[in-house]
Amino acid sequence: MAPNPQTSPMSDADLSRHAKRAVLASTVGTMIEWYDFYLYGLVAAIVFGKLYFPSQDPYAATLLAFSTFFLGFVARPVGAIIFGHFGDRIGRKGTLVATLMLMGISTVFIGLVPTYEHIGIWGAVALTVLRVLQGIGVGGEWGGAIAVATEWSKFNKSRGLAASWPQFGSPLGMLLAVGMLTLTLQFGTTEWFETIGWRIPFLVSALLIVVGLYIRLGVLETPVFQRMQEKKEIAQAPVIEAVRGFWKEILLTCLMRTGQQAPFVIFTTFLLSYGTSQLGLQKSFLFNCVLVAATLSLFTTPFFGYLSDRIGRKRMYLIGAFTMMAFAFPYFWLLDTGVPALIVLAILVSLPIHDMQYAPQAAFIAESFPPSVRYSGSSIGYQLASITSGGPAPIIAAFLLHTYGTSAAISAYIAFIAAISFVSTLFLRDRSHDDYTSNAGWVRDEATVAVHRGAAPMAPRAASSPSE
Repeated sequence: MAPNPQTSPMSDADLSRHAKRAVLASTVGTMIEWYDFYLYGLVAAIVFGKLYFPSQDPYAATLLAFSTFFLGFVARPVGAIIFGHFGDRIGRKGTLVATLMLMGISTVFIGLVPTYEHIGIWGAVALTVLRVLQGIGVGGEWGGAIAVATEWSKFNKSRGLAASWPQFGSPLGMLLAVGMLTLTLQFGTTEWFETIGWRIPFLVSALLIVVGLYIRLGVLETPVFQRMQEKKEIAQAPVIEAVRGFWKEILLTCLMRTGQQAPFVIFTTFLLSYGTSQLGLQKSFLFNCVLVAATLSLFTTPFFGYLSDRIGRKRMYLIGAFTMMAFAFPYFWLLDTGVPALIVLAILVSLPIHDMQYAPQAAFIAESFPPSVRYSGSSIGYQLASITSGGPAPIIAAFLLHTYGTSAAISAYIAFIAAISFVSTLFLRDRSHDDYTSNAGWVRDEATVAVHRGAAPMAPRAASSPSE
């Protein structure tokens, strides 16, 4: 077992260095995994329908392409269960290495899949299987990345900011994915991009895997997990214990994310399909706009994480959900004007508004579970929203547009799910001032549930803190 940096004779400087490296490793690894995941969604919006699902009806081809995109979201809770179990049983670090490998290898193989023209329907089948593996990999990533970044005493008073850095990996991954596609588009014609060019960004993932592994393999296991090992507090069946003991937190986490994840998919993935087919915009123009918006997120994500340390996670999240409700209709009004400056404004503002929820949610969710089931519980709650929100979002948006013929229907959908987030957040307890390192003091929903096998029953928690 590696030495525990919290109990071994280690200087404050060394402890601080290890904590910062853990945050860096979480951020870079998350960036790579999101690069892989977003890359598929972006390419699915503009290429896959034509190459793998040829149809006389462009609407049907787009729906089929987005359906494989959706399957990646369906697989994410599966990844949360599989890797959540091992993350709480054997450690955060080793589990995150496995998720990175699975995600990266799947992405590389997507870049090698022959099209319908060469192997018929089997191309779509292979694409679907690889997308599912991508979903499993990214589904197991998030909970571990947040735990690795936050389970250090150095971040007790700045956990919102520390947890926002792995979230920072998302816009960074988006930036890298859009940047790679934009760069690739410059090297040839549209025909070249649709035959060869789109594959290059997927193959580049092989290099990113090497970088991610180098950084993650050099990180120590978190002090919180090592302490649980020393005290023999490791959960025997963490997934089962998380679901039985903390099902309310899991459900509320899922619902809370509804108004954050679905709008993000619409703002970044569905936008490409809508912009090219409905507004007649060039792919390169839309890519550049999303590129700049993702760049803004590099600043707004840590800022709103920092702000959640000042005003509280719950308050920050409620402000974000309300702002998303208010923005739902203006977003499409600006797009539908067809005025380039107003289109740019809508896209640039969309992601920072999304970040008002996205940045504080990492610490907010992780703090809702005790250490012994933190990886499992937070991962399952977080990734269930992939089925209820993120995955169906582009399909629902395409259906609403096709059925009602107006973007106002999509705006109403965004406003409705943002309201779900707002209400759900009201019911989720703010535990930012609780002891993040201990299993003690957690209320039980069932007397039979124990955080670890043979543990003594937990005492009821004290009254809520004033910050709730």
